[in-house]
Amino acid sequence: MSRRIILFGPLPPPYGGVAIYMKALVTQLGTSNVRVWTYGGGRPDDAKIRFVAHRKLGTIWALIAEGHLARILDASHFHLEYPNPLLLPAWLILKRLLRFEWYKNILDGSLPKRYPHFGMTQRWLFHRAIKAVDEFVVVSEDLKHWLQEEIKVRQPITIIPCLMPNPPGDSDRKLSITTEGLIKPYLAHSKRVCSIGVFVPSYGFKDVAEAIEKLRERAKEDIGLILLDGAFVRDYQYRDETLRGRDWITALEKVPNPELYEILKRSDLFVRASAEEGYGIARIEAIWCGIPVVATRVGETRGMLLYDFGNEEELISQLNTALFNPAPEDTTVWADRYRREAEENLQALRKVLGVQQE
Repeated sequence: MSRRIILFGPLPPPYGGVAIYMKALVTQLGTSNVRVWTYGGGRPDDAKIRFVAHRKLGTIWALIAEGHLARILDASHFHLEYPNPLLLPAWLILKRLLRFEWYKNILDGSLPKRYPHFGMTQRWLFHRAIKAVDEFVVVSEDLKHWLQEEIKVRQPITIIPCLMPNPPGDSDRKLSITTEGLIKPYLAHSKRVCSIGVFVPSYGFKDVAEAIEKLRERAKEDIGLILLDGAFVRDYQYRDETLRGRDWITALEKVPNPELYEILKRSDLFVRASAEEGYGIARIEAIWCGIPVVATRVGETRGMLLYDFGNEEELISQLNTALFNPAPEDTTVWADRYRREAEENLQALRKVLGVQQE
């Protein structure tokens, strides 16, 4: 008897990287033997998707109802990356009772740097989780190396980047009337730069704003910046400091991912300024839209202009190159390569989970 496959993780909205990855998986692996559990955001209007109120210990009832002998690809954050003192023990107890297979999908590139700051209880929970995992699926060689060399993981670890083929129609969806109106000031600028993240220092919105402000002065060019804020976390003081006195910045919250493609297509450059990146789906989405990418040297970096996080002069130089002296290399070359790799990633995940293609 084939095992039931369960995909467990967030779905949009909001449109974070893990949610986009999960949405693609749900679309691409939609077979009769694949079940989907999600949490956060709104309740999906789809009988094939089970909403799990995890903060109310809803994971317990989902496991009792459907977890027996299942194989669960777990892309949540509260069982290992941020081990919850209630949810994790319940998960581990039911794993022993229900004998499900735990395939832990780690997409959080910040975990190796955060781990040394874990407290005693958090470390104890983390290592209980590590020992209980049956197989790891990680998005980078760095995460695999850290698990094997630092954490001494002995279970199988498979590297599968979280880049998956786009759900059909996503990249062709037009903007809503509301969004169209909101981006008019942005489109009025002669050069347009787009960045995605949230208003906390590690996502670098303020770094981008300050770099563009100086480039505007040096180049005497009308450069506009649009900041697409996922709004899942926020430092209000940081937001105020980023936007204050800069009327050439447009800030939008919780833009649906299908609309993101249209905004990228109308931009001249995409900047991903995050300090940590497990993979960086947004970087590839920009390349798929045919625009150059300036990005920090973390996560996926091929085909991009790179700089070190916090190095303002290096960032300004790369912005200047991308906007005014672009390389002759056509982004379609990299776009095609990433599309092929997305298909390969999907097939690799099918193989790991034992999902047959219909």
